[in-house]
Amino acid sequence: MKISLFQGVLFGIFALAAAVGVFVFATHTGQSTNSGPATVGTVIVWGTLPKASIQNALTVITQSNQAMKDVSYVQKSPDTLPSDLASAIATGDAPDLILASQEQLVSLAKLITPIPSSTLPPATFGSTFVEAGRILALPDGTGYYGVPFLVDPLVLFSNRAILSSSGVAKPPATWEALTGLVPNVATLTPNRQVTRGLIALGTYGNVHNARGILSSLFLQTSVPIASYRGGVLTADLSGSATSGQAPGQAVLNFYTQFADPSKVSYTWNASLRDSQQAFLAGDLALYLGYVSEARYFTGANPNLSFIVSPLPQPATATLKSTYGLVYAFMLPRGAKNASGGYQAAAILSGSAAQTIAAGTSGLAPAALTPLSTVPTDSTAAVAYGSALYAKGWLSPQPADTDAVFGSMITSVISGRLAPDSALTSSENALTALLQK
Repeated sequence: MKISLFQGVLFGIFALAAAVGVFVFATHTGQSTNSGPATVGTVIVWGTLPKASIQNALTVITQSNQAMKDVSYVQKSPDTLPSDLASAIATGDAPDLILASQEQLVSLAKLITPIPSSTLPPATFGSTFVEAGRILALPDGTGYYGVPFLVDPLVLFSNRAILSSSGVAKPPATWEALTGLVPNVATLTPNRQVTRGLIALGTYGNVHNARGILSSLFLQTSVPIASYRGGVLTADLSGSATSGQAPGQAVLNFYTQFADPSKVSYTWNASLRDSQQAFLAGDLALYLGYVSEARYFTGANPNLSFIVSPLPQPATATLKSTYGLVYAFMLPRGAKNASGGYQAAAILSGSAAQTIAAGTSGLAPAALTPLSTVPTDSTAAVAYGSALYAKGWLSPQPADTDAVFGSMITSVISGRLAPDSALTSSENALTALLQK
């Protein structure tokens, strides 16, 4: 019987003081979840994904693998997970496994035990997981902070009724095409008040997922946002300009035009309600959100007819990209059942387990093997396809990033700072947060 990539685990005694267990990863990508030890024991997983979806996945996985019968999941807030974990380690109450996205990675790095490259070779990692998973690599190349599990890519939601009544046959595939729809779809009063917007862009506080949207725009124009320089994580929002305007400045100009009443592309402003709620109520034609939100819209408003399509790309782009949340299993220091945590991570990182979890959560697997089969469900198909070219960046805690990005956007649309000055100020603020 084939075993999944992470089914082979070297069992032994894991000294909590050393916290350096050995995790042996097989090179096969089997489709079964029923191989492994008789039991992993009591394993407590702390994670930032909704409890219902992960617990449902665990229930299904346990039906074919009784080794997982004592694995439980505790949902934690992304904003407090690092501090909660630090306190738990200090008091001897650490969980056995962590499930979080790259947005918490910088804050969690000192609290987890990396997996060395001797047990998870880069060649194996690269041939097994999506490109976005490489963000989990240690900066010195000696291993990985965690093992990719699920991907939640940013996509485009479209209100069928609004587009159809506006004579639009299908969602825009490029940002240029999207911008051209504003005069046909957006509805304004004579004094330029927005009564129906095309899309929520231009402001920050009332644009749901503004952090992810801006990240997508930066990454699509080859702006790294943050990268290691001489081993030090440093922000870069300007990017390298081959000629003319810096890419980062072009992103700011593009984004903020949608909130400028003097522009043809004007369709949104700071006085409007949160964009997620506007789309839910049928007052917004297009909405940029994570694919996991599809289930929220269906449950919150069964009468809302929408379709999900890939995030628009620049018309001149030769390669696709979108921002995505890459959720990974990480091994915390001070775990009471370190061996069981390692074994549970091995089982849950298999292709079959990822497929089950993707089905219960509405996200996409991070392993390439299940992504090679396109789901029949149209939303899942977009999720799977987008996960293949999703990207991320190592950021401060989400609330801190929002404070920096929000200040940057507000300063530009208010006229307080020119885009280039706003970028410089934000770069300095992000770098300070990353190097705390």
